[in-house]
Amino acid sequence: MNETAIKVLKILEESPGPISGEQIAEQLGISRSAVWKQIRELRRLGYHISSSRTEGYRLEARTDRLLPYELNKKLRTKVIGRQIRHFERTASTGWVAKRLVTETDPEKLHGMVIIAEEQTGGVGRLGRAWVSPPGGIWATIILRPKIPLDHLFMITMAGSIAIARAIRKEYDLSALIKWPNDIFIGDRKVAGLLLEISAEADTVHYALLGIGIDANVSPDELPSPLRETVTTLATEVGHPVDRVSLFARVLREFELRYQQLEDGEYESIIREWKSLSLTLDRRVAIRTVNKTFSGEAIDIDEHGALLIRKDNGKIERVIAGDCFQI
Repeated sequence: MNETAIKVLKILEESPGPISGEQIAEQLGISRSAVWKQIRELRRLGYHISSSRTEGYRLEARTDRLLPYELNKKLRTKVIGRQIRHFERTASTGWVAKRLVTETDPEKLHGMVIIAEEQTGGVGRLGRAWVSPPGGIWATIILRPKIPLDHLFMITMAGSIAIARAIRKEYDLSALIKWPNDIFIGDRKVAGLLLEISAEADTVHYALLGIGIDANVSPDELPSPLRETVTTLATEVGHPVDRVSLFARVLREFELRYQQLEDGEYESIIREWKSLSLTLDRRVAIRTVNKTFSGEAIDIDEHGALLIRKDNGKIERVIAGDCFQI
Protein backbone atom coordinates (compact mmCIF):
# COMPACT_ATOMS: atom_id res chain seq x y z
CA MET A 1 0.00 0.00 0.00
CA ASN A 2 1.50 3.34 -1.03
CA GLU A 3 1.79 6.33 1.34
CA THR A 4 -0.99 8.34 -0.32
CA ALA A 5 -3.41 5.42 -0.05
CA ILE A 6 -2.55 5.12 3.64
CA LYS A 7 -3.26 8.85 4.15
CA VAL A 8 -6.63 8.52 2.40
CA LEU A 9 -7.44 5.46 4.50
CA LYS A 10 -6.60 7.28 7.74
CA ILE A 11 -8.94 10.14 6.78
CA LEU A 12 -11.74 7.64 6.11
CA GLU A 13 -11.04 5.89 9.43
CA GLU A 14 -11.16 9.14 11.40
CA SER A 15 -14.21 10.59 9.65
CA PRO A 16 -17.40 10.24 11.77
CA GLY A 17 -19.46 10.00 8.58
CA PRO A 18 -19.16 10.18 4.80
CA ILE A 19 -16.53 12.56 3.49
CA SER A 20 -16.35 14.02 0.01
CA GLY A 21 -13.52 13.49 -2.43
CA GLU A 22 -13.09 17.25 -2.52
CA GLN A 23 -12.53 17.40 1.25
CA ILE A 24 -9.99 14.57 1.10
CA ALA A 25 -8.23 16.24 -1.81
CA GLU A 26 -8.00 19.54 0.12
CA GLN A 27 -6.59 17.85 3.22
CA LEU A 28 -3.89 16.02 1.26
CA GLY A 29 -3.17 18.68 -1.36
CA ILE A 30 -3.93 16.37 -4.28
CA SER A 31 -6.52 16.32 -7.05
CA ARG A 32 -9.94 14.66 -6.80
CA SER A 33 -8.90 12.26 -9.55
CA ALA A 34 -5.88 11.28 -7.42
CA VAL A 35 -8.25 10.62 -4.51
CA TRP A 36 -10.38 8.40 -6.73
CA LYS A 37 -7.26 6.52 -7.81
CA GLN A 38 -6.37 5.78 -4.17
CA ILE A 39 -9.96 4.78 -3.34
CA ARG A 40 -9.80 2.32 -6.20
CA GLU A 41 -6.48 0.96 -4.87
CA LEU A 42 -7.92 0.54 -1.38
CA ARG A 43 -10.89 -1.34 -2.79
CA ARG A 44 -8.50 -3.60 -4.70
CA LEU A 45 -6.81 -4.37 -1.39
CA GLY A 46 -10.11 -5.49 0.08
CA TYR A 47 -11.41 -2.39 1.89
CA HIS A 48 -15.16 -1.93 1.50
CA ILE A 49 -15.70 1.75 0.71
CA SER A 50 -19.13 3.03 -0.28
CA SER A 51 -19.50 6.14 -2.42
CA SER A 52 -22.31 8.62 -3.02
CA ARG A 53 -22.35 11.72 -5.20
CA THR A 54 -24.21 13.64 -2.53
CA GLU A 55 -22.42 12.39 0.59
CA GLY A 56 -18.99 11.16 -0.48
CA TYR A 57 -16.95 8.15 0.68
CA ARG A 58 -17.42 5.99 3.76
CA LEU A 59 -15.28 3.11 5.03
CA GLU A 60 -17.79 0.29 5.59
CA ALA A 61 -15.46 -2.63 6.40
CA ARG A 62 -11.76 -3.33 6.72
CA THR A 63 -9.79 -5.65 4.47
CA ASP A 64 -9.20 -9.24 5.48
CA ARG A 65 -5.70 -9.20 3.98
CA LEU A 66 -2.61 -9.38 6.21
CA LEU A 67 -1.40 -5.94 5.20
CA PRO A 68 1.49 -4.33 7.12
CA TYR A 69 -0.69 -1.30 7.89
CA GLU A 70 -3.30 -3.46 9.61
CA LEU A 71 -0.79 -5.66 11.45
CA ASN A 72 1.19 -2.71 12.76
CA LYS A 73 -1.88 -1.41 14.59
CA LYS A 74 -2.09 -4.60 16.65
CA LEU A 75 1.48 -5.89 16.88
CA ARG A 76 2.93 -4.25 20.00
CA THR A 77 6.25 -6.03 19.50
CA LYS A 78 9.74 -4.57 19.76
CA VAL A 79 11.50 -6.57 17.03
CA ILE A 80 9.41 -9.35 15.50
CA GLY A 81 7.30 -7.96 12.66
CA ARG A 82 8.60 -4.40 12.84
CA GLN A 83 9.70 -4.97 9.24
CA ILE A 84 7.13 -6.64 6.97
CA ARG A 85 7.08 -7.62 3.31
CA HIS A 86 3.65 -8.51 1.95
CA PHE A 87 2.85 -10.36 -1.28
CA GLU A 88 -0.49 -11.20 -2.85
CA ARG A 89 1.09 -14.32 -4.30
CA THR A 90 4.57 -15.81 -4.33
CA ALA A 91 6.07 -19.24 -4.82
CA SER A 92 7.26 -19.40 -1.21
CA THR A 93 7.85 -16.87 1.56
CA GLY A 94 10.87 -18.99 2.51
CA TRP A 95 12.40 -18.49 -0.92
CA VAL A 96 11.84 -14.74 -0.67
CA ALA A 97 13.48 -14.69 2.77
CA LYS A 98 16.44 -16.72 1.54
CA ARG A 99 17.00 -14.32 -1.34
CA LEU A 100 16.89 -11.36 1.05
CA VAL A 101 19.48 -12.80 3.45
CA THR A 102 21.87 -13.39 0.54
CA GLU A 103 21.49 -9.79 -0.62
CA THR A 104 21.47 -8.00 2.76
CA ASP A 105 23.20 -8.39 6.11
CA PRO A 106 20.90 -10.75 8.09
CA GLU A 107 21.51 -8.62 11.17
CA LYS A 108 19.60 -5.77 9.49
CA LEU A 109 16.74 -8.14 8.62
CA HIS A 110 16.37 -9.63 12.10
CA GLY A 111 12.68 -9.92 12.96
CA MET A 112 11.44 -9.23 9.43
CA VAL A 113 8.27 -11.11 8.48
CA ILE A 114 7.53 -12.15 4.90
CA ILE A 115 3.80 -12.73 4.31
CA ALA A 116 1.93 -14.10 1.30
CA GLU A 117 -1.82 -14.28 0.78
CA GLU A 118 -1.16 -17.34 -1.37
CA GLN A 119 1.86 -19.55 -2.04
CA THR A 120 2.16 -21.50 -5.26
CA GLY A 121 5.17 -23.57 -4.15
CA GLY A 122 4.96 -23.83 -0.37
CA VAL A 123 7.41 -26.30 1.16
CA GLY A 124 7.07 -28.30 4.37
CA ARG A 125 9.39 -30.67 6.18
CA LEU A 126 11.59 -32.98 4.11
CA GLY A 127 10.78 -30.97 0.98
CA ARG A 128 7.11 -31.93 0.98
CA ALA A 129 4.62 -29.64 -0.73
CA TRP A 130 2.63 -27.37 1.59
CA VAL A 131 -0.77 -26.48 0.18
CA SER A 132 -1.14 -22.72 0.66
CA PRO A 133 -4.37 -21.34 -0.87
CA PRO A 134 -5.87 -17.92 -0.07
CA GLY A 135 -7.33 -17.61 3.42
CA GLY A 136 -4.43 -19.07 5.35
CA ILE A 137 -1.49 -17.45 7.11
CA TRP A 138 1.70 -18.17 5.17
CA ALA A 139 4.78 -16.44 6.53
CA THR A 140 8.50 -16.65 7.22
CA ILE A 141 10.32 -14.87 10.03
CA ILE A 142 13.97 -13.92 9.42
CA LEU A 143 16.13 -14.25 12.53
CA ARG A 144 19.77 -13.57 13.38
CA PRO A 145 19.88 -15.75 16.49
CA LYS A 146 22.11 -15.13 19.49
CA ILE A 147 21.41 -18.65 20.66
CA PRO A 148 23.95 -21.50 20.99
CA LEU A 149 23.95 -23.83 18.00
CA ASP A 150 22.88 -26.83 20.08
CA HIS A 151 19.72 -24.99 21.20
CA LEU A 152 18.61 -23.61 17.85
CA PHE A 153 15.95 -26.31 17.43
CA MET A 154 14.16 -24.66 20.33
CA ILE A 155 13.20 -21.81 17.97
CA THR A 156 10.70 -24.29 16.51
CA MET A 157 9.50 -25.06 20.03
CA ALA A 158 9.04 -21.35 20.73
CA GLY A 159 7.09 -20.95 17.48
CA SER A 160 4.90 -23.97 18.24
CA ILE A 161 4.08 -22.61 21.70
CA ALA A 162 3.27 -19.20 20.20
CA ILE A 163 0.78 -20.60 17.69
CA ALA A 164 -0.88 -22.92 20.20
CA ARG A 165 -1.20 -20.13 22.79
CA ALA A 166 -2.52 -17.64 20.23
CA ILE A 167 -5.21 -20.05 19.04
CA ARG A 168 -6.20 -20.85 22.62
CA LYS A 169 -6.42 -17.17 23.64
CA GLU A 170 -8.21 -15.98 20.51
CA TYR A 171 -10.74 -18.82 20.13
CA ASP A 172 -10.69 -20.92 23.33
CA LEU A 173 -9.75 -23.99 21.29
CA SER A 174 -7.59 -26.74 22.79
CA ALA A 175 -4.66 -26.43 20.39
CA LEU A 176 -1.83 -28.86 21.18
CA ILE A 177 1.66 -29.50 19.78
CA LYS A 178 2.59 -32.73 18.04
CA TRP A 179 6.33 -33.27 17.93
CA PRO A 180 8.28 -31.97 16.13
CA ASN A 181 6.45 -29.05 14.52
CA ASP A 182 2.70 -29.46 14.08
CA ILE A 183 -0.27 -27.86 15.84
CA PHE A 184 -3.39 -29.99 16.24
CA ILE A 185 -6.97 -29.40 17.28
CA GLY A 186 -8.40 -32.73 18.27
CA ASP A 187 -7.02 -35.30 15.85
CA ARG A 188 -6.50 -32.88 12.95
CA LYS A 189 -3.61 -30.65 11.99
CA VAL A 190 -4.29 -26.90 11.78
CA ALA A 191 -0.76 -25.44 11.55
CA GLY A 192 2.87 -26.31 11.04
CA LEU A 193 6.34 -24.81 11.19
CA LEU A 194 9.61 -25.25 9.32
CA LEU A 195 13.01 -24.08 10.60
CA GLU A 196 15.91 -23.59 8.22
CA ILE A 197 19.34 -22.68 9.59
CA SER A 198 22.52 -21.42 7.93
CA ALA A 199 25.56 -22.02 10.14
CA GLU A 200 29.17 -23.12 10.07
CA ALA A 201 31.36 -24.15 12.98
CA ASP A 202 29.96 -22.15 15.92
CA THR A 203 28.68 -19.27 13.79
CA VAL A 204 24.97 -18.96 13.00
CA HIS A 205 24.42 -16.79 9.94
CA TYR A 206 20.62 -16.77 10.04
CA ALA A 207 17.51 -18.82 10.78
CA LEU A 208 14.26 -18.79 8.83
CA LEU A 209 11.10 -19.86 10.66
CA GLY A 210 8.31 -20.75 8.27
CA ILE A 211 4.73 -20.66 9.56
CA GLY A 212 1.60 -22.05 7.97
CA ILE A 213 -1.82 -21.77 9.61
CA ASP A 214 -5.04 -23.00 8.00
CA ALA A 215 -7.14 -20.07 9.17
CA ASN A 216 -9.93 -19.33 6.68
CA VAL A 217 -8.94 -21.88 4.07
CA SER A 218 -11.92 -23.61 2.49
CA PRO A 219 -11.72 -27.39 3.01
CA ASP A 220 -12.77 -27.75 -0.64
CA GLU A 221 -9.44 -26.18 -1.65
CA LEU A 222 -7.45 -28.90 0.09
CA PRO A 223 -6.45 -32.05 -1.81
CA SER A 224 -8.84 -34.87 -0.98
CA PRO A 225 -6.21 -36.94 0.94
CA LEU A 226 -5.76 -34.04 3.39
CA ARG A 227 -9.44 -33.49 4.16
CA GLU A 228 -9.47 -36.33 6.67
CA THR A 229 -6.36 -35.18 8.56
CA VAL A 230 -6.43 -31.37 8.32
CA THR A 231 -8.81 -28.81 9.82
CA THR A 232 -9.12 -25.03 9.61
CA LEU A 233 -9.82 -22.46 12.31
CA ALA A 234 -12.91 -21.27 10.44
CA THR A 235 -14.24 -24.82 10.50
CA GLU A 236 -13.56 -25.19 14.22
CA VAL A 237 -15.22 -21.92 15.30
CA GLY A 238 -17.97 -21.95 12.68
CA HIS A 239 -17.13 -18.64 11.00
CA PRO A 240 -14.18 -16.87 9.33
CA VAL A 241 -11.55 -15.69 11.81
CA ASP A 242 -9.80 -12.32 12.00
CA ARG A 243 -6.43 -13.28 10.54
CA VAL A 244 -4.83 -9.94 11.41
CA SER A 245 -5.67 -10.26 15.12
CA LEU A 246 -4.57 -13.89 15.17
CA PHE A 247 -1.24 -13.35 13.41
CA ALA A 248 -0.45 -10.25 15.47
CA ARG A 249 -0.96 -12.35 18.60
CA VAL A 250 1.19 -15.18 17.19
CA LEU A 251 4.04 -12.70 16.62
CA ARG A 252 3.66 -11.23 20.12
CA GLU A 253 3.65 -14.68 21.71
CA PHE A 254 6.66 -15.72 19.63
CA GLU A 255 8.69 -12.64 20.54
CA LEU A 256 8.15 -13.38 24.23
CA ARG A 257 9.41 -16.99 23.91
CA TYR A 258 12.22 -16.05 21.55
CA GLN A 259 13.49 -13.54 24.10
CA GLN A 260 13.45 -16.30 26.71
CA LEU A 261 15.68 -18.37 24.43
CA GLU A 262 18.13 -15.52 23.92
CA ASP A 263 18.18 -15.04 27.72
CA GLY A 264 19.02 -18.74 28.17
CA GLU A 265 15.70 -19.61 29.83
CA TYR A 266 15.54 -23.01 28.13
CA GLU A 267 13.78 -24.75 31.00
CA SER A 268 10.84 -22.35 30.77
CA ILE A 269 10.38 -23.15 27.08
CA ILE A 270 10.67 -26.90 27.63
CA ARG A 271 8.23 -26.80 30.54
CA GLU A 272 5.64 -24.83 28.57
CA TRP A 273 6.07 -27.06 25.50
CA LYS A 274 5.47 -30.14 27.64
CA SER A 275 2.29 -28.62 29.07
CA LEU A 276 0.94 -28.28 25.51
CA SER A 277 2.22 -31.60 24.16
CA LEU A 278 -0.02 -33.98 22.26
CA THR A 279 2.86 -36.48 21.97
CA LEU A 280 4.25 -37.16 25.44
CA ASP A 281 2.97 -40.17 27.40
CA ARG A 282 1.59 -41.71 24.20
CA ARG A 283 2.56 -44.70 22.15
CA VAL A 284 4.08 -43.55 18.86
CA ALA A 285 5.73 -44.83 15.72
CA ILE A 286 8.89 -43.01 14.64
CA ARG A 287 10.24 -42.93 11.11
CA THR A 288 13.67 -41.43 10.52
CA VAL A 289 15.87 -41.42 7.45
CA ASN A 290 17.54 -44.66 8.58
CA LYS A 291 14.93 -46.65 10.50
CA THR A 292 11.40 -47.08 11.79
CA PHE A 293 10.47 -48.13 15.32
CA SER A 294 7.75 -47.69 17.94
CA GLY A 295 7.51 -47.10 21.67
CA GLU A 296 6.30 -44.64 24.28
CA ALA A 297 7.16 -40.95 24.04
CA ILE A 298 8.39 -40.26 27.56
CA ASP A 299 10.13 -36.89 27.49
CA ILE A 300 11.85 -34.02 25.67
CA ASP A 301 15.51 -33.40 26.47
CA GLU A 302 17.24 -30.05 26.96
CA HIS A 303 17.79 -29.65 23.21
CA GLY A 304 14.26 -30.50 22.11
CA ALA A 305 14.95 -34.10 21.09
CA LEU A 306 12.14 -36.61 21.69
CA LEU A 307 12.95 -39.51 24.02
CA ILE A 308 11.28 -42.82 23.17
CA ARG A 309 11.19 -45.90 25.40
CA LYS A 310 11.27 -48.70 22.86
CA ASP A 311 9.50 -52.00 23.36
CA ASN A 312 12.79 -53.60 24.43
CA GLY A 313 13.17 -51.02 27.21
CA LYS A 314 15.97 -49.04 25.59
CA ILE A 315 15.71 -45.25 25.38
CA GLU A 316 16.07 -43.80 21.88
CA ARG A 317 16.81 -40.10 21.33
CA VAL A 318 15.14 -38.73 18.19
CA ILE A 319 16.44 -35.44 16.82
CA ALA A 320 14.53 -35.41 13.52
CA GLY A 321 11.90 -37.62 11.93
CA ASP A 322 8.19 -38.27 11.53
CA CYS A 323 6.09 -39.09 14.58
CA PHE A 324 2.78 -40.97 14.34
CA GLN A 325 0.48 -41.67 17.26
CA ILE A 326 -0.70 -45.28 17.43
